[in-house]
Amino acid sequence: MLNGRIYRAAFVPFLVALAIAAFSLSARPQPVRSTLAPDAFEGAPALARLQDLARSFPARRPGSVADERLAEVVEDNLRALGGTAGGGFSVRSYRFEAQTIDGERTLTNVVAARPGSTAATPILIIAHRDAARGPAQAELSGTAALLELARVFASRDTRRTIVLASTSGGSGGDGGVAQLRSELGERFDAAIVLGDLAGRVTRRPMVLPFSDGLGSAPLVLARTVEDAIKDQAGFEAGAPSALGQLVHLVFPMSVGEQAVLNDSGVPAVMVQASGERGPSAKEPVSPERLEALGRSVLSAVDALDTAPDVTQARQGGIVLQRQQLPPWAVRLLVLMLIFPVFASAVDGLARARRRRRPVGRWVLWTLSCALPFALSAVLARLLGLAGVLGAVPATPVLPSGLSFGVVAAMGLAVLVLSLVLGWFLWAPLVRRAGWGTRPDGEVAGLSTVLVALPLGLLVWALNPYAALLLVPALHVWLLLAAPHLRPRHVFGWLGLLALGVLPLAVVYFFYAHQLGLGPGAVVWETVVLLGGGFVSPAAALLWSIALGCGVATLLLALGSERPAYEPQIGEEIEVTIRGPLTYAGPGSLGGTESALRR
Repeated sequence: MLNGRIYRAAFVPFLVALAIAAFSLSARPQPVRSTLAPDAFEGAPALARLQDLARSFPARRPGSVADERLAEVVEDNLRALGGTAGGGFSVRSYRFEAQTIDGERTLTNVVAARPGSTAATPILIIAHRDAARGPAQAELSGTAALLELARVFASRDTRRTIVLASTSGGSGGDGGVAQLRSELGERFDAAIVLGDLAGRVTRRPMVLPFSDGLGSAPLVLARTVEDAIKDQAGFEAGAPSALGQLVHLVFPMSVGEQAVLNDSGVPAVMVQASGERGPSAKEPVSPERLEALGRSVLSAVDALDTAPDVTQARQGGIVLQRQQLPPWAVRLLVLMLIFPVFASAVDGLARARRRRRPVGRWVLWTLSCALPFALSAVLARLLGLAGVLGAVPATPVLPSGLSFGVVAAMGLAVLVLSLVLGWFLWAPLVRRAGWGTRPDGEVAGLSTVLVALPLGLLVWALNPYAALLLVPALHVWLLLAAPHLRPRHVFGWLGLLALGVLPLAVVYFFYAHQLGLGPGAVVWETVVLLGGGFVSPAAALLWSIALGCGVATLLLALGSERPAYEPQIGEEIEVTIRGPLTYAGPGSLGGTESALRR
């Protein structure tokens, strides 16, 4: 039922959109720079403070006694710099309840503000104190750098108000920074999150602009911090690759605290020597790196202090070869890639209706293939709410920060068994509905496309980058919907299906590499995202329907046969009979000149 001419002609608008996108490329914004020397940040005192804090508080689970005592030490150090009248900070601390890797805990935030000379929007600098495992010196280096920056700003005049915050919950749940955002409730020009500033192992990118929502930190903010690191540390921080940008837009997720701020409208980046993965608990520290990255942060803050306001709009485009592709161009290109499938599917539906094929029945059959996935997603969320999976926060967290005990293992086993049982129950369900498990090779493929196409358009409207995951699958499923174009052997089917799921595999492998996750950890992270509620019920339903379409296509591959007659793509079968099959028209039985000659 696939008309090849319509399918090929529908790619013409994509070529036009590609030309428009090429002209939409623009140069990246230039970073802002400071003329002040950041030598006031001294690495030796910061390292000595880091080592002293690590010895005094080797185990700092969020909300623990050690975490609370460390908050008191940070508060005392900030108060010792004097009040605002003497050039110091106004310091306060407050306690609140938040979800952590240990469940609901009482946490403490320490906030210090030093007024600027103007009413310009403030700059926020954050470092969390807690750690999933001790001694975690590299992770604690952010707090040591925060205290050293406080000493520098106490003796330096700034245009903007400088707000320093020591939070808890950064090891998972990000409760401290979320509470800080709601507590302050004011507009910030920019925020810099201090992560691992002293670890010896480096991974790029070191400046993380990613968000838990669509978009990321403004490009000018990220480039300013990257440029400061290059000037002060002498090496490239490494901007996110085009693939990294794309994956974070396709499935927005980050384990850093800057993600919460970006999602709430505060432009934020995280500076971390060990990249997105973060340091190990026993990562050794480097005094040279602590001083270099500390001075880089100070230089970036000085540059932002004297520059115009950073735009509050989140970065939604992609940087390609130092050129910026705007979000609207990406949205247009993705839509034009879906258009050939749309045009062909509409034509195929019209043909099926003229032939009175049961399209609606097989649409319901395709949707039924999503039921096992949807029920497993619901069960994962219920297990998360019941605490069976352990303390799973609502924000992404590395599996290494979560305890995987007997109860969590049993919960994971229940989820796997529920998915298997769901498919065992699916067969009798479709038989009872009168559909059968063996799909109709003439209609089921088209019905799968008719389910996946509205799904792709809905996802495109919500997030055009996420719709890229479905674009190859849509074209593959459309190809397999035509009986005369299907491969003869099942291996051909499997090859095409693998091509359709390739983008999803790229996303999984990218995050696994960036976060240092093995195969088992990837599965557990998926369960944690579902159980903790980071993946919303609506998103889980959309994912279930997409996976159901893939399974429906696989069942079609295993259960259908290639027709004996194979017309060429776009070929129309000439209709020569204009009446009942037993009647060939007037004169066919004799009486005409042509018949008499015989």
